[in-house]
Amino acid sequence: MLEYLGYLASVVILISLLMTSVQKLRWINLIGALLFAVYGFMISSIPVGIMNSGIVVVNIYFLWKMYTSKDYFTVLPLTNRTQYFEYFVNYHKSDIANYANIKDLTIAKDAVAFYILRNAVPAGVFVGVKEDEKTLCIKLDYVTKAYRDFKMGEYVFRKQKNLFTSKGYETLVTHTDNPKHAKYLQKMGFVKVNDNTWQYKLGS
Repeated sequence: MLEYLGYLASVVILISLLMTSVQKLRWINLIGALLFAVYGFMISSIPVGIMNSGIVVVNIYFLWKMYTSKDYFTVLPLTNRTQYFEYFVNYHKSDIANYANIKDLTIAKDAVAFYILRNAVPAGVFVGVKEDEKTLCIKLDYVTKAYRDFKMGEYVFRKQKNLFTSKGYETLVTHTDNPKHAKYLQKMGFVKVNDNTWQYKLGS
């Protein structure tokens, strides 16, 4: 049983290194280190136990900093498909393809488009097009893998509603068949209205 515990700890550590989200990496690595610490002490390998106990403490410290530190968000307006926009979407195109089709995406004059900066780092991009006078259709709402902890969405949809209401919009709609994207939309307060359409009332 002790040998199996060692194997399990090794697998968990390995899985943690595959995470693109730093937060997930810390949590999973913490669990793996904790298992390794228990394993080390149980087989009387004090150095293994102490080292992994230290790793647990380090992970707890950095997780505490992540959850207690204040992030600074801002939006940077996007008026057309700039060279940087092309570079950004091309760099992330394989991941973006899981959530949106941007092949024919245009940024018209009446579009609502902006980069989302987190601590001065361009971490996401948003493009919405006018569906009618009171409805904005989201064509692209993308956040890079390292920042997918829902804080970006909360900032845009809950704290910056004026980005949309100031232009007369009362409702946001988007379309997706991706379960992960659907989970994100539900977390943000969107309501499913048919098979692949989700709706968000800005007044809610």
